[in-house]
Amino acid sequence: MNLTRRDALALGLGATAAAFLPWRATAAAEDEMATFTGGAEAGSGDITLTAPEIAENGNTVPVSVNAPGAVAIAVFATGNPTPGVATFNFGPLAGSQSASTRIRLAGTQDVVAIAKLADGSFIKAASTVKVTIGGCGG
Repeated sequence: MNLTRRDALALGLGATAAAFLPWRATAAAEDEMATFTGGAEAGSGDITLTAPEIAENGNTVPVSVNAPGAVAIAVFATGNPTPGVATFNFGPLAGSQSASTRIRLAGTQDVVAIAKLADGSFIKAASTVKVTIGGCGG
């Protein structure tokens, strides 16, 4: 196989573009989180995010969130092309401020839950989910 300058340039540009893909996905997630919080910083508090440490199938990953006193909870998958997964809103008659769903993950990544409290502040929890390929457990 003969490698021409044109081929070398194309390979170099392709490698450079691939190196920036995870950064772009994280930047999109940060932008969506900032949109949800209105630019406010999310602290830590009474929020519980439950997600598996290892998911053998990235198509159906169970996630549950509990945040007493929250008026809204948003769930984000930082490595997905569209990081915003779900937003749950709670009214004054809600029995509990918790939600569970199954999400699709493109690969190993962080799942982040941000809760908006009644006083307008935000709290955040994160969990890393390792998605295995083919269900091999590794």
